[in-house]
Amino acid sequence: MISTRGRYAIRIMLDLAEHDTGKYIPLKDIAERQQISKKYLEIIVKDMVAGGMLVGASGKGGGYKLCRKPEEYSVGEILDLMEGTMAPVACIAGHDVVCPRKDGCQTLPMWEEYDKMVHDFFYGKKLSDLIRK
Repeated sequence: MISTRGRYAIRIMLDLAEHDTGKYIPLKDIAERQQISKKYLEIIVKDMVAGGMLVGASGKGGGYKLCRKPEEYSVGEILDLMEGTMAPVACIAGHDVVCPRKDGCQTLPMWEEYDKMVHDFFYGKKLSDLIRK
């Protein structure tokens, strides 16, 4: 399941893309438009700045803006940053999990196929695809 962190991160990115004027957008404006607590958004944008998704500036005229064009962001990379792995089972999550049944597991191919479908779906969706026209 995708958490509120992941869903809100996408909403923040969309808001910034839709309201881009080249200037920084105050977090309070995003919070008001998205009807999300500014305090919660502060936590999310901090991780997004650290992850290279956004740039931020403090002080008068400060706020946040995208680092790249909306068509250069995939939904998958946003979710990966905010959610970590979205693998359906631990043995394919890539976290050094060693499953003693891996070599003979009859269900592993199914989980790998499912994981690839989810990955391809979210990485195939660009932020620009979600912007209201």
